[in-house]
Amino acid sequence: MSTVSLAVVPEPISLRILDMFRIGPGPSSSHTVGPMRAAGRFRHHCLDRGIVPHRLQVELRGSLSATGHGHGTDRAVLAGLCGWEPETVDPDAFLAIADRLRAEPEIDWGGRRVRLHPDDVAFDRSRRTDPEWLPHPNTQVCRAFAGDGSLILEESWLSVGGGFVQRTGDEGGKRRPPSPPIAPFHDGRTLLEQARTFGSFGTVVLANERVWEEEPGLLETGLDRIWDAFRACIRRGLGRQGSLPGDLGVVRRAATLATQVDSGRVEESYRNIARAQAYAYAVNEENAAGGIVVTAPTNGAAGIFPAVVVEAAERLGLERVAIHRALATGAAIAMVIKTHASLSGAEVGCQGEVGSATAMAAAALCEILGGDVDQVERAAEIGLEHNLGLTCDPIKGLVQAPCIERNAMGVAKAWSAAQLALNTGGRGIVSLDKVIRVMKRTGDDMRREYKETSEGGLAVNLPEC
Repeated sequence: MSTVSLAVVPEPISLRILDMFRIGPGPSSSHTVGPMRAAGRFRHHCLDRGIVPHRLQVELRGSLSATGHGHGTDRAVLAGLCGWEPETVDPDAFLAIADRLRAEPEIDWGGRRVRLHPDDVAFDRSRRTDPEWLPHPNTQVCRAFAGDGSLILEESWLSVGGGFVQRTGDEGGKRRPPSPPIAPFHDGRTLLEQARTFGSFGTVVLANERVWEEEPGLLETGLDRIWDAFRACIRRGLGRQGSLPGDLGVVRRAATLATQVDSGRVEESYRNIARAQAYAYAVNEENAAGGIVVTAPTNGAAGIFPAVVVEAAERLGLERVAIHRALATGAAIAMVIKTHASLSGAEVGCQGEVGSATAMAAAALCEILGGDVDQVERAAEIGLEHNLGLTCDPIKGLVQAPCIERNAMGVAKAWSAAQLALNTGGRGIVSLDKVIRVMKRTGDDMRREYKETSEGGLAVNLPEC
Protein backbone atom coordinates (compact mmCIF):
# COMPACT_ATOMS: atom_id res chain seq x y z
CA MET A 1 0.00 0.00 0.00
CA SER A 2 1.46 3.37 -1.00
CA THR A 3 1.71 6.18 1.51
CA VAL A 4 1.66 9.93 1.16
CA SER A 5 4.32 11.75 3.17
CA LEU A 6 4.99 15.43 3.64
CA ALA A 7 8.23 17.05 2.64
CA VAL A 8 10.71 17.43 5.47
CA VAL A 9 10.50 20.85 7.09
CA PRO A 10 13.96 21.81 8.43
CA GLU A 11 12.65 23.80 11.36
CA PRO A 12 9.45 24.00 13.41
CA ILE A 13 6.49 25.96 12.08
CA SER A 14 6.76 29.47 13.50
CA LEU A 15 3.85 31.26 11.86
CA ARG A 16 2.02 33.62 14.20
CA ILE A 17 -1.68 33.65 15.08
CA LEU A 18 -2.12 37.32 14.26
CA ASP A 19 -0.50 36.77 10.86
CA MET A 20 -3.09 34.10 10.06
CA PHE A 21 -5.92 36.48 11.00
CA ARG A 22 -5.34 39.83 9.25
CA ILE A 23 -7.82 42.70 9.31
CA GLY A 24 -8.20 44.52 6.01
CA PRO A 25 -10.47 45.54 3.14
CA GLY A 26 -12.18 43.14 0.75
CA PRO A 27 -12.66 41.51 -1.56
CA SER A 28 -9.49 39.39 -1.56
CA SER A 29 -6.57 38.72 0.76
CA SER A 30 -4.26 37.64 -2.07
CA HIS A 31 -5.51 40.18 -4.63
CA THR A 32 -6.30 43.16 -2.38
CA VAL A 33 -4.64 42.94 1.04
CA GLY A 34 -1.44 41.31 -0.26
CA PRO A 35 -0.80 43.74 -3.13
CA MET A 36 -1.54 46.67 -0.81
CA ARG A 37 1.02 45.41 1.69
CA ALA A 38 3.59 44.73 -1.05
CA ALA A 39 3.20 48.21 -2.53
CA GLY A 40 3.52 49.67 0.96
CA ARG A 41 6.76 47.78 1.57
CA PHE A 42 8.15 49.01 -1.75
CA ARG A 43 7.32 52.56 -0.65
CA HIS A 44 9.15 52.01 2.65
CA HIS A 45 12.19 50.60 0.89
CA CYS A 46 12.34 53.69 -1.33
CA LEU A 47 11.96 56.07 1.62
CA ASP A 48 14.58 54.19 3.65
CA ARG A 49 17.06 54.68 0.79
CA GLY A 50 16.16 58.33 0.30
CA ILE A 51 14.63 57.65 -3.13
CA VAL A 52 12.18 60.30 -4.29
CA PRO A 53 10.98 59.10 -7.72
CA HIS A 54 9.59 61.27 -10.46
CA ARG A 55 6.91 58.67 -11.06
CA LEU A 56 5.90 55.16 -9.99
CA GLN A 57 4.67 52.11 -11.84
CA VAL A 58 3.32 48.73 -10.74
CA GLU A 59 2.84 45.88 -13.21
CA LEU A 60 0.37 43.13 -12.27
CA ARG A 61 0.99 39.67 -13.68
CA GLY A 62 -0.69 36.28 -13.69
CA SER A 63 -3.86 36.01 -11.64
CA LEU A 64 -3.40 39.56 -10.33
CA SER A 65 -3.80 40.73 -13.92
CA ALA A 66 -6.53 38.26 -14.93
CA THR A 67 -8.91 39.13 -12.08
CA GLY A 68 -7.36 42.31 -10.74
CA HIS A 69 -10.13 44.68 -11.83
CA GLY A 70 -12.83 42.61 -10.13
CA HIS A 71 -10.71 42.18 -7.01
CA GLY A 72 -9.76 45.87 -6.77
CA THR A 73 -6.05 45.06 -7.04
CA ASP A 74 -5.27 48.33 -8.81
CA ARG A 75 -7.03 50.26 -6.04
CA ALA A 76 -5.11 48.29 -3.40
CA VAL A 77 -1.76 49.04 -5.03
CA LEU A 78 -2.53 52.76 -5.16
CA ALA A 79 -3.46 52.70 -1.48
CA GLY A 80 -0.25 50.88 -0.55
CA LEU A 81 1.88 53.40 -2.46
CA CYS A 82 0.09 56.13 -0.51
CA GLY A 83 1.29 54.47 2.70
CA TRP A 84 -2.13 53.25 3.82
CA GLU A 85 -2.27 50.06 5.92
CA PRO A 86 -4.95 47.36 5.43
CA GLU A 87 -5.89 47.20 9.11
CA THR A 88 -6.46 50.94 9.53
CA VAL A 89 -7.58 52.08 6.07
CA ASP A 90 -10.82 54.06 5.79
CA PRO A 91 -13.02 51.86 3.56
CA ASP A 92 -14.75 54.84 1.93
CA ALA A 93 -11.44 56.55 1.13
CA PHE A 94 -10.11 53.23 -0.13
CA LEU A 95 -13.00 52.79 -2.56
CA ALA A 96 -12.61 56.37 -3.83
CA ILE A 97 -8.82 56.45 -4.22
CA ALA A 98 -8.72 55.91 -7.99
CA ASP A 99 -11.13 58.77 -8.66
CA ARG A 100 -9.16 61.05 -6.33
CA LEU A 101 -5.85 60.29 -8.04
CA ARG A 102 -7.37 60.76 -11.47
CA ALA A 103 -8.40 64.26 -10.47
CA GLU A 104 -5.13 65.02 -8.65
CA PRO A 105 -2.38 62.53 -9.58
CA GLU A 106 0.04 63.24 -6.75
CA ILE A 107 0.76 61.66 -3.36
CA ASP A 108 2.81 62.58 -0.32
CA TRP A 109 6.20 60.91 -0.29
CA GLY A 110 7.93 61.69 2.99
CA GLY A 111 7.12 65.38 2.74
CA ARG A 112 7.67 65.57 -1.05
CA ARG A 113 5.13 65.21 -3.86
CA VAL A 114 5.34 62.30 -6.28
CA ARG A 115 3.22 61.61 -9.35
CA LEU A 116 0.80 58.68 -9.12
CA HIS A 117 -2.09 58.12 -11.52
CA PRO A 118 -4.39 55.07 -11.75
CA ASP A 119 -2.91 54.39 -15.20
CA ASP A 120 0.45 53.79 -13.49
CA VAL A 121 -0.92 50.39 -12.45
CA ALA A 122 -0.52 48.21 -15.54
CA PHE A 123 -2.24 44.86 -16.22
CA ASP A 124 -0.02 42.43 -18.10
CA ARG A 125 -2.12 40.49 -20.61
CA SER A 126 0.65 38.36 -22.10
CA ARG A 127 -0.36 35.13 -20.32
CA ARG A 128 3.33 34.28 -19.96
CA THR A 129 3.96 31.61 -17.34
CA ASP A 130 7.73 31.05 -17.50
CA PRO A 131 9.24 31.21 -13.99
CA GLU A 132 11.47 34.16 -14.77
CA TRP A 133 8.43 36.24 -15.68
CA LEU A 134 5.91 34.68 -13.29
CA PRO A 135 7.62 33.15 -10.22
CA HIS A 136 4.20 32.90 -8.54
CA PRO A 137 0.66 33.14 -9.98
CA ASN A 138 0.24 36.40 -8.03
CA THR A 139 3.23 38.51 -9.07
CA GLN A 140 3.57 42.29 -9.07
CA VAL A 141 6.58 44.34 -10.14
CA CYS A 142 7.05 47.73 -8.50
CA ARG A 143 9.22 50.37 -10.17
CA ALA A 144 10.47 53.86 -9.34
CA PHE A 145 11.66 56.14 -12.18
CA ALA A 146 13.79 59.26 -12.26
CA GLY A 147 12.84 62.42 -14.14
CA ASP A 148 14.82 61.36 -17.21
CA GLY A 149 12.90 58.09 -17.39
CA SER A 150 15.69 55.91 -16.01
CA LEU A 151 14.82 53.12 -13.60
CA ILE A 152 15.93 53.81 -10.02
CA LEU A 153 14.55 50.78 -8.19
CA GLU A 154 12.61 47.66 -9.20
CA GLU A 155 11.26 44.96 -6.88
CA SER A 156 9.16 41.89 -7.67
CA TRP A 157 6.66 40.89 -5.00
CA LEU A 158 4.58 37.74 -4.61
CA SER A 159 1.18 37.63 -2.92
CA VAL A 160 1.20 34.06 -1.67
CA GLY A 161 -2.26 33.85 -0.08
CA GLY A 162 -3.96 34.99 3.09
CA GLY A 163 -2.43 38.46 2.85
CA PHE A 164 1.11 37.07 3.11
CA VAL A 165 3.64 38.66 0.75
CA GLN A 166 7.28 38.09 0.00
CA ARG A 167 9.82 39.71 -2.25
CA THR A 168 11.42 37.37 -4.77
CA GLY A 169 14.51 35.88 -3.23
CA ASP A 170 13.54 36.29 0.42
CA GLU A 171 10.87 35.45 2.99
CA GLY A 172 9.40 38.91 3.32
CA GLY A 173 6.02 37.63 4.53
CA LYS A 174 7.34 35.68 7.49
CA ARG A 175 7.97 37.11 10.94
CA ARG A 176 10.63 35.11 12.69
CA PRO A 177 10.00 34.58 16.39
CA PRO A 178 12.63 35.75 18.88
CA SER A 179 13.22 32.23 20.24
CA PRO A 180 12.48 28.58 19.39
CA PRO A 181 8.92 27.45 20.20
CA ILE A 182 8.47 25.65 23.50
CA ALA A 183 5.97 23.31 21.81
CA PRO A 184 7.55 22.73 18.38
CA PHE A 185 5.56 21.09 15.59
CA HIS A 186 6.33 20.53 11.93
CA ASP A 187 3.13 19.05 10.54
CA GLY A 188 -0.24 17.66 11.57
CA ARG A 189 1.24 14.57 13.21
CA THR A 190 3.65 16.48 15.46
CA LEU A 191 0.97 19.08 16.20
CA LEU A 192 -1.29 16.24 17.36
CA GLU A 193 1.50 14.87 19.55
CA GLN A 194 2.00 18.25 21.19
CA ALA A 195 -1.76 18.65 21.61
CA ARG A 196 -1.88 15.40 23.58
CA THR A 197 0.67 16.89 25.97
CA PHE A 198 -0.79 20.41 26.19
CA GLY A 199 -4.45 19.40 26.08
CA SER A 200 -5.59 20.95 22.79
CA PHE A 201 -4.39 22.22 19.44
CA GLY A 202 -5.09 25.80 20.43
CA THR A 203 -3.20 25.51 23.70
CA VAL A 204 -0.06 24.44 21.80
CA VAL A 205 -0.12 27.56 19.66
CA LEU A 206 -1.01 29.82 22.58
CA ALA A 207 1.88 28.42 24.63
CA ASN A 208 4.32 29.31 21.86
CA GLU A 209 2.81 32.75 21.38
CA ARG A 210 3.00 33.66 25.06
CA VAL A 211 6.75 33.05 25.02
CA TRP A 212 7.11 35.19 21.90
CA GLU A 213 4.92 38.17 22.80
CA GLU A 214 6.84 41.43 23.20
CA GLU A 215 4.84 42.54 26.24
CA PRO A 216 2.52 40.58 28.56
CA GLY A 217 -1.09 40.86 27.43
CA LEU A 218 -0.40 41.76 23.78
CA LEU A 219 -1.53 38.35 22.57
CA GLU A 220 -4.87 38.52 24.38
CA THR A 221 -5.40 42.09 23.19
CA GLY A 222 -4.72 41.01 19.61
CA LEU A 223 -7.11 38.07 19.83
CA ASP A 224 -9.79 40.33 21.31
CA ARG A 225 -9.29 42.68 18.37
CA ILE A 226 -9.76 39.84 15.90
CA TRP A 227 -12.87 38.60 17.73
CA ASP A 228 -14.35 42.11 17.79
CA ALA A 229 -13.64 42.47 14.05
CA PHE A 230 -15.43 39.17 13.36
CA ARG A 231 -18.55 40.27 15.21
CA ALA A 232 -18.51 43.82 13.83
CA CYS A 233 -18.35 42.49 10.28
CA ILE A 234 -21.27 40.15 10.94
CA ARG A 235 -23.32 43.02 12.41
CA ARG A 236 -22.61 45.27 9.43
CA GLY A 237 -23.48 42.55 6.95
CA LEU A 238 -26.74 41.67 8.69
CA GLY A 239 -27.75 45.33 8.73
CA ARG A 240 -27.43 45.96 5.01
CA GLN A 241 -29.59 45.10 2.04
CA GLY A 242 -29.66 45.83 -1.68
CA SER A 243 -27.31 44.75 -4.45
CA LEU A 244 -23.55 44.35 -4.30
CA PRO A 245 -21.26 46.51 -6.46
CA GLY A 246 -20.53 45.31 -9.98
CA ASP A 247 -22.84 44.33 -12.80
CA LEU A 248 -23.77 40.81 -11.68
CA GLY A 249 -26.75 42.11 -9.72
CA VAL A 250 -26.02 39.88 -6.73
CA VAL A 251 -28.51 40.67 -3.96
CA ARG A 252 -27.48 40.65 -0.29
CA ARG A 253 -29.16 37.70 1.44
CA ALA A 254 -27.73 37.68 4.97
CA ALA A 255 -30.51 39.73 6.54
CA THR A 256 -33.21 37.68 4.78
CA LEU A 257 -31.85 34.37 6.06
CA ALA A 258 -31.37 35.75 9.59
CA THR A 259 -34.98 37.00 9.60
CA GLN A 260 -36.20 33.57 8.50
CA VAL A 261 -34.34 32.00 11.42
CA ASP A 262 -35.52 34.59 13.98
CA SER A 263 -39.15 34.27 12.89
CA GLY A 264 -39.14 30.49 13.26
CA ARG A 265 -39.69 29.84 9.56
CA VAL A 266 -36.55 27.69 9.33
CA GLU A 267 -37.00 24.04 10.27
CA GLU A 268 -35.88 23.60 13.89
CA SER A 269 -33.17 21.00 13.36
CA TYR A 270 -31.49 23.29 10.81
CA ARG A 271 -31.65 26.59 12.73
CA ASN A 272 -28.20 26.63 14.29
CA ILE A 273 -26.55 25.91 10.95
CA ALA A 274 -28.83 28.40 9.18
CA ARG A 275 -27.91 31.15 11.64
CA ALA A 276 -24.23 30.46 11.11
CA GLN A 277 -24.83 30.51 7.35
CA ALA A 278 -26.51 33.90 7.69
CA TYR A 279 -23.35 35.08 9.46
CA ALA A 280 -21.22 33.69 6.62
CA TYR A 281 -23.37 35.51 4.07
CA ALA A 282 -22.97 38.71 6.12
CA VAL A 283 -19.17 38.50 6.19
CA ASN A 284 -18.75 37.62 2.54
CA GLU A 285 -21.23 40.23 1.36
CA GLU A 286 -19.24 42.82 3.29
CA ASN A 287 -16.09 41.44 1.73
CA ALA A 288 -17.55 41.66 -1.77
CA ALA A 289 -18.51 45.28 -1.12
CA GLY A 290 -14.95 46.19 -0.10
CA GLY A 291 -15.71 46.33 3.62
CA ILE A 292 -13.32 45.47 6.44
CA VAL A 293 -13.05 41.73 7.11
CA VAL A 294 -10.57 39.30 8.65
CA THR A 295 -8.62 36.75 6.64
CA ALA A 296 -9.69 33.36 7.97
CA PRO A 297 -7.49 32.23 6.34
CA THR A 298 -8.30 34.36 3.26
CA ASN A 299 -10.81 37.06 2.35
CA GLY A 300 -12.54 34.88 -0.22
CA ALA A 301 -13.20 32.29 2.50
CA ALA A 302 -13.54 34.81 5.33
CA GLY A 303 -17.08 33.88 6.33
CA ILE A 304 -16.82 30.22 7.31
CA PHE A 305 -14.64 30.27 10.42
CA PRO A 306 -16.14 33.34 12.15
CA ALA A 307 -19.68 32.24 11.30
CA VAL A 308 -19.25 28.82 12.90
CA VAL A 309 -17.35 30.03 15.96
CA VAL A 310 -19.41 33.17 16.64
CA GLU A 311 -22.69 31.25 16.40
CA ALA A 312 -21.39 28.58 18.76
CA ALA A 313 -20.00 31.17 21.19
CA GLU A 314 -23.33 33.01 21.33
CA ARG A 315 -25.43 29.90 21.74
CA LEU A 316 -23.18 28.21 24.30
CA GLY A 317 -22.09 31.35 26.15
CA LEU A 318 -18.38 30.76 25.60
CA GLU A 319 -16.02 32.73 27.79
CA ARG A 320 -12.99 34.66 26.60
CA VAL A 321 -10.51 31.85 27.32
CA ALA A 322 -12.48 29.33 25.26
CA ILE A 323 -12.88 31.83 22.41
CA HIS A 324 -9.15 32.51 22.31
CA ARG A 325 -8.44 28.78 22.31
CA ALA A 326 -10.86 28.27 19.40
CA LEU A 327 -9.13 31.03 17.42
CA ALA A 328 -5.77 29.41 18.11
CA THR A 329 -7.05 25.96 17.09
CA GLY A 330 -8.24 27.31 13.76
CA ALA A 331 -4.95 29.12 13.28
CA ALA A 332 -2.98 25.94 14.03
CA ILE A 333 -4.76 24.07 11.22
CA ALA A 334 -4.14 26.96 8.81
CA MET A 335 -0.45 27.08 9.77
CA VAL A 336 0.07 23.44 8.82
CA ILE A 337 -1.85 23.81 5.55
CA LYS A 338 0.07 26.95 4.57
CA THR A 339 3.40 25.33 5.37
CA HIS A 340 2.81 22.14 3.37
CA ALA A 341 0.40 23.28 0.65
CA SER A 342 -1.15 26.72 0.07
CA LEU A 343 -3.99 29.02 1.09
CA SER A 344 -4.01 30.72 -2.32
CA GLY A 345 -6.84 30.20 -4.81
CA ALA A 346 -4.48 31.29 -7.58
CA GLU A 347 -2.07 28.53 -6.59
CA VAL A 348 -4.27 25.53 -5.70
CA GLY A 349 -7.85 26.59 -6.42
CA CYS A 350 -10.61 27.20 -3.90
CA GLN A 351 -9.74 24.00 -2.03
CA GLY A 352 -6.93 26.11 -0.54
CA GLU A 353 -9.35 28.81 0.56
CA VAL A 354 -12.80 27.38 1.34
CA GLY A 355 -11.28 23.94 1.99
CA SER A 356 -8.82 25.32 4.53
CA ALA A 357 -11.46 27.52 6.17
CA THR A 358 -13.81 24.53 6.47
CA ALA A 359 -11.05 22.49 8.13
CA MET A 360 -10.29 25.34 10.55
CA ALA A 361 -13.94 25.76 11.49
CA ALA A 362 -14.54 22.02 11.84
CA ALA A 363 -11.57 21.65 14.18
CA ALA A 364 -12.58 24.63 16.34
CA LEU A 365 -16.23 23.52 16.56
CA CYS A 366 -15.24 19.95 17.43
CA GLU A 367 -13.07 21.26 20.24
CA ILE A 368 -15.81 23.61 21.48
CA LEU A 369 -18.24 20.67 21.61
CA GLY A 370 -15.88 18.64 23.77
CA GLY A 371 -13.96 16.63 21.21
CA ASP A 372 -10.59 15.18 22.18
CA VAL A 373 -7.47 16.00 20.17
CA ASP A 374 -7.81 12.94 17.90
CA GLN A 375 -11.38 13.92 17.07
CA VAL A 376 -10.32 17.50 16.40
CA GLU A 377 -7.62 16.32 13.99
CA ARG A 378 -10.16 14.09 12.26
CA ALA A 379 -12.69 16.93 11.98
CA ALA A 380 -10.08 19.10 10.24
CA GLU A 381 -9.16 16.24 7.90
CA ILE A 382 -12.79 15.56 6.97
CA GLY A 383 -13.42 19.26 6.34
CA LEU A 384 -10.47 19.54 3.98
CA GLU A 385 -10.84 16.13 2.33
CA HIS A 386 -14.36 16.85 1.13
CA ASN A 387 -13.30 20.05 -0.58
CA LEU A 388 -10.50 18.41 -2.60
CA GLY A 389 -10.56 19.55 -6.21
CA LEU A 390 -12.66 22.65 -5.53
CA THR A 391 -11.94 25.16 -8.27
CA CYS A 392 -11.67 28.95 -8.01
CA ASP A 393 -13.84 30.40 -10.77
CA PRO A 394 -15.21 33.82 -9.73
CA ILE A 395 -17.64 35.14 -12.32
CA LYS A 396 -16.26 38.34 -13.88
CA GLY A 397 -13.45 38.28 -11.34
CA LEU A 398 -15.83 39.43 -8.60
CA VAL A 399 -15.70 37.65 -5.24
CA GLN A 400 -19.47 37.19 -5.28
CA ALA A 401 -20.65 34.19 -7.29
CA PRO A 402 -20.07 31.40 -6.48
CA CYS A 403 -17.91 32.63 -3.59
CA ILE A 404 -20.54 33.93 -1.12
CA GLU A 405 -22.81 30.89 -1.34
CA ARG A 406 -19.75 28.63 -1.29
CA ASN A 407 -18.88 30.04 2.14
CA ALA A 408 -22.37 29.27 3.40
CA MET A 409 -21.97 25.70 2.17
CA GLY A 410 -18.58 25.58 3.91
CA VAL A 411 -20.38 26.27 7.19
CA ALA A 412 -22.59 23.22 6.68
CA LYS A 413 -19.58 21.06 5.78
CA ALA A 414 -17.71 22.23 8.88
CA TRP A 415 -20.69 21.34 11.06
CA SER A 416 -20.95 17.91 9.42
CA ALA A 417 -17.22 17.26 9.74
CA ALA A 418 -17.26 18.11 13.46
CA GLN A 419 -20.29 15.89 14.09
CA LEU A 420 -18.86 12.97 12.11
CA ALA A 421 -15.59 13.21 14.03
CA LEU A 422 -17.46 13.30 17.35
CA ASN A 423 -19.96 10.55 16.67
CA THR A 424 -18.63 7.91 14.28
CA GLY A 425 -15.94 6.49 16.58
CA GLY A 426 -12.35 5.47 15.90
CA ARG A 427 -9.70 7.11 13.76
CA GLY A 428 -10.06 7.59 10.04
CA ILE A 429 -7.74 5.95 7.51
CA VAL A 430 -6.72 9.36 6.08
CA SER A 431 -4.69 11.69 8.29
CA LEU A 432 -4.67 15.48 8.11
CA ASP A 433 -1.12 15.37 6.76
CA LYS A 434 -2.12 13.02 3.95
CA VAL A 435 -5.05 15.10 2.82
CA ILE A 436 -2.94 18.29 2.88
CA ARG A 437 -0.39 16.64 0.63
CA VAL A 438 -3.09 15.43 -1.74
CA MET A 439 -4.58 18.93 -1.80
CA LYS A 440 -1.20 20.31 -2.86
CA ARG A 441 -0.81 17.69 -5.59
CA THR A 442 -4.35 18.29 -6.80
CA GLY A 443 -3.64 22.01 -7.00
CA ASP A 444 -0.44 21.37 -8.94
CA ASP A 445 -2.37 19.20 -11.40
CA MET A 446 -5.27 21.64 -11.73
CA ARG A 447 -5.37 23.57 -14.98
CA ARG A 448 -4.60 27.28 -14.83
CA GLU A 449 -8.14 28.15 -15.96
CA TYR A 450 -9.56 26.86 -12.68
CA LYS A 451 -7.21 28.77 -10.37
CA GLU A 452 -8.58 32.31 -9.91
CA THR A 453 -8.15 33.45 -13.48
CA SER A 454 -11.87 33.70 -14.36
CA GLU A 455 -11.02 31.71 -17.50
CA GLY A 456 -12.81 28.46 -16.63
CA GLY A 457 -15.76 26.91 -14.82
CA LEU A 458 -18.67 29.16 -13.88
CA ALA A 459 -16.66 32.23 -14.84
CA VAL A 460 -17.02 31.42 -18.55
CA ASN A 461 -20.26 29.41 -18.51
CA LEU A 462 -22.64 31.80 -16.77
CA PRO A 463 -25.16 31.83 -19.68
CA GLU A 464 -25.41 28.03 -19.42
CA CYS A 465 -25.96 27.96 -15.65
